[in-house]
Amino acid sequence: MRPKREPEQPQQEMFQIDLEQLIDKSHPLVRLGLSIDWSSFEQTLGETYHPSQGAPGISTRLMVALHYLKYQLDLSDEEVVAAWVENPYWQHFSGMRYFQHRMPIDPSSMTRWRKRLGDAGAEQMLRATIEAGIAMRVIRPAELKRINVDTTVQTKAIRFPTDARLYQRMRERLVREARAEGLRIKQSYEHVGRRLLMQSSRYAHARQMKRARACTRKLKTQLGRIVREIERQVETPSNKLAKLLATAHQIHAQQRHDKNKVYSVHEPEVQCIAKGKAGKQYEFGNKVSVAVSSRGGWFVGAKSFPGNPYDGHTLAAQMKQVESLIANKVSQAHVDMGYRGHDYDGAVTVHVDKRRRRRTSQAQWRWMKRRAAVEPSIGHLKSEHRLERNRLKGAAGNAINAILAAAGMNFQKLLRAFWRIFLFCLINVWNGLLSLQGPQRRNTQLQSA
Repeated sequence: MRPKREPEQPQQEMFQIDLEQLIDKSHPLVRLGLSIDWSSFEQTLGETYHPSQGAPGISTRLMVALHYLKYQLDLSDEEVVAAWVENPYWQHFSGMRYFQHRMPIDPSSMTRWRKRLGDAGAEQMLRATIEAGIAMRVIRPAELKRINVDTTVQTKAIRFPTDARLYQRMRERLVREARAEGLRIKQSYEHVGRRLLMQSSRYAHARQMKRARACTRKLKTQLGRIVREIERQVETPSNKLAKLLATAHQIHAQQRHDKNKVYSVHEPEVQCIAKGKAGKQYEFGNKVSVAVSSRGGWFVGAKSFPGNPYDGHTLAAQMKQVESLIANKVSQAHVDMGYRGHDYDGAVTVHVDKRRRRRTSQAQWRWMKRRAAVEPSIGHLKSEHRLERNRLKGAAGNAINAILAAAGMNFQKLLRAFWRIFLFCLINVWNGLLSLQGPQRRNTQLQSA
């Protein structure tokens, strides 16, 4: 069922502490909470609840606020829920009226709620930050006319793939799932495989590569035996076992220079994406396209792409997402030379960067060179807002994590803008008090003289 709505004028509680008595109403987090349209999230997620069956869901505003704070401060689910109990401003931002002394939810509820959120809900969270900034005049509409589009890699939380470890992990998963379904495995190679994996690592560390390759071949042989034994016993395996068998066949057959290889057993959609940089030649994850305003650095789009598509073939989908988030406010987009031959043919003018100015006007050339401002924005997104190490599972987790990271960065920029306004007002008040005290000091000096 849908979450219960709180009454507009709730009854006063005698033995609870009212949050409004503890907080400063001019605090940026309080002002931002009043600027966000919380009802839009209930409309977006309302269709995901059954109208009559089941227990009432958790408060939508609470879950949205927890995810904003999580991605703003790069916290885990457990850390953000634990810190929520200690911070009255976080509780007020989450819609609470009285100070709470216990955790509002179990941290595992955030994982299940993200599945309900989906791409549409995550995009609504990103849209809400842009609309709140425009409403509070922190984001000027002129800043959204020009955007910079670029791609990056969202690294998945997997270990560095080696053939020996892939064979060993795949065999362990197959044996566990087969026994869970009641199959009898004559020889699981549990202890032998573990010893061979350790020996392979030690031989490789000692640069004894022939011995290391011999251990890897034995692990590959053991995986093939387990696959054949399961296929002999089951003609029509279950969906989960069938997926594992398909992944095992691919791991067992893939060679060094093959394309679309499997690099992780629990995340088979991970791709090896070349960076072309000396510091980091390649990364294991998926490609993410981001759209950032040329002025202000506000994120107006973040979209995850499965596989490893060419950058130019991601522009049309990215611009479609930007149009859905901020309507037709964008008039020009700037991209790097990796987008030559792109697939976008909409109303927005796309400027592809080039090495020499030639006949380009001075003003347009400055905007094209400003495209490089998207690079530090991506750096902050990866180092501070959970894009560097994606821990959400599957392709759906890739898409949600990218959008929520962009929403978390916009959320942090809004708070910093409110802090600047808050400090500016305090300085003006202080200067006003000093100016009023000046004549009084002169009068007292004259009287004493």
